[in-house]
Amino acid sequence: MLDSLFPTGWSSFLIGGLMIGVGVGLMFMMFGRVVGLSTFFTSSWSWLSKKPYFQQDNFIESRSWRLWCAIGLVCGAFIWKILFGAEFNADTSVSPILLVIGGMLVGYGSRLSNGCTSGHGICGLSSLSLPSLGAVMIFMLMAIGTAHLVTYFLGS
Repeated sequence: MLDSLFPTGWSSFLIGGLMIGVGVGLMFMMFGRVVGLSTFFTSSWSWLSKKPYFQQDNFIESRSWRLWCAIGLVCGAFIWKILFGAEFNADTSVSPILLVIGGMLVGYGSRLSNGCTSGHGICGLSSLSLPSLGAVMIFMLMAIGTAHLVTYFLGS
């Protein structure tokens, strides 16, 4: 059964999940900060937009460390690629336009639910937040349903 769920193997997902968990835990224990990437996106707009929504104190005060956190995620992925090469490369047969549309829908959904899957799934669940549990359940149901619909209609 694991082979059908993880055709390229499951060890990289386990290692990645453990690394994310340790990173998020350390960020909270050392600095008292909750890592969520949808807030990074919004706080980044506080540099570019003077609209009052983006100029809230919590966005302005957190934008620097959130930017460094996002840079660290990108650098970590780059280092992983250098260390492990093509063995763990992600590949998809989904067209770039569908990836862009999917990314936009995920961004809209994360703003609508007041957080992204990383914020609710990792940070929210670890703090036993019931709203985060509800959000994660909705995220997962929608992701599974969307994957089945896309597979059905596009025949991938």
